[in-house]
Amino acid sequence: MDGAVHKEDSVGRKLKKGGVYCTSSIIESFQYIKATIVGQVRKVSARDEKEASEAELTTAKMQVEAADAAEDRKHHLDM
Repeated sequence: MDGAVHKEDSVGRKLKKGGVYCTSSIIESFQYIKATIVGQVRKVSARDEKEASEAELTTAKMQVEAADAAEDRKHHLDM
């Protein structure tokens, strides 16, 4: 009986882990899209070349932060 409970627990853990991975990927996607939209709005509303460049850098930074946050959540699960 203990083997069956352990096997169910293992399956439950795998399902939970898979769900968290999926959720992390969805959150990362939304953050990436948000960064892209915010960057485009800032770039369009920029008054000069400097502001446009800053908007592009901000977009890239936000996208990297989204990817890093998702990787941290996934790495935390693997521990």
